[in-house]
Amino acid sequence: MLTERELNRALLARQLLLERAKTPLPRALERIGGIQAQYAPSMYIGLWSRLAGFEREQLTRALERKSVVQGSMMRATIHLVSKRDYWPFVVGIREGMQKWWLRVHKGVTRREVAANDRKIRKALAGKTLSRAELEEVIGQRLGPAGIFVDLVRVPPSGTWERRRADLYALAEDWIGPESSIAEDGVERLVQAYLQGFGPARPTEIADWASLDVSTTRRALEGLELRRFEDEQGKELVDLPRLPLPDGDTPAPVRFLPVWDATLLVHARRTQILPEKYRSRVFNVRTPHSVNTFLVDGQVAGTWRYDKGRVKIEPFGRLPKGVRAEVDDEAERLAEFHS
Repeated sequence: MLTERELNRALLARQLLLERAKTPLPRALERIGGIQAQYAPSMYIGLWSRLAGFEREQLTRALERKSVVQGSMMRATIHLVSKRDYWPFVVGIREGMQKWWLRVHKGVTRREVAANDRKIRKALAGKTLSRAELEEVIGQRLGPAGIFVDLVRVPPSGTWERRRADLYALAEDWIGPESSIAEDGVERLVQAYLQGFGPARPTEIADWASLDVSTTRRALEGLELRRFEDEQGKELVDLPRLPLPDGDTPAPVRFLPVWDATLLVHARRTQILPEKYRSRVFNVRTPHSVNTFLVDGQVAGTWRYDKGRVKIEPFGRLPKGVRAEVDDEAERLAEFHS
């Protein structure tokens, strides 16, 4: 049986939040299951909190060299992943995402989608287009573009320096055609989740990966697994030889960006975001969440960058020694910004 505290430390370790890792950027992304990238600075800040000596130029160069890729993936949101993980992830979620989109948009037929696809492929063949240029080709209905046609967001899009740039390319043009390894996409998604967030329930894997639970369970049947129970007696599955730190392992102060995946509902079992604070982080006014900081492995307040400083707003009184640690980390984050 694993306690909530042990699950908390396991997730922190696997997300590189117990100790900053000294590992190449693509490898780090493979270890943590990619990183949310809707808001350009967030992926830079998320990686700064996870990698030793990380500098903004490292990510910008990696995007330009195509060793990492931005695209619409899990839960139809933009993620940053390694080039090696891009096709397996996309292929793994493809069928489920397409069925979901057609179910939501009941008035759209597959024939209309196919005609839309042909327009997109013709317009993008061998080149990049901005969002505005794509909308001129297919109108305002860009929704299915990243679901039925595999598009990537190319630099300078999504970079710290050009946050509002929206340039797209066909994935096969940008990083090469779909590889044979992509056929095992569902299995890779399941492995990626357990590597980055496990041990977990099959339903949590499915929620994160945009898979249905039956598909997830079939993929698990083909893997060598460890099995545990949580404090509610629910079964948890895991891959062998992954970190399971003791619940008393010290957890350093860490600053997280908006929509960090550790705070989403699929990771609720770890209580990195205590339930009493969930409505202060995710609500109608801030559906994308707010910037947060962790104390002892749990969200303890919010932060914002303003006029060269990182200003914090704790949810409660911080002990003197903890406050000093938070302030030191805030200073380092301010230096990273500037």
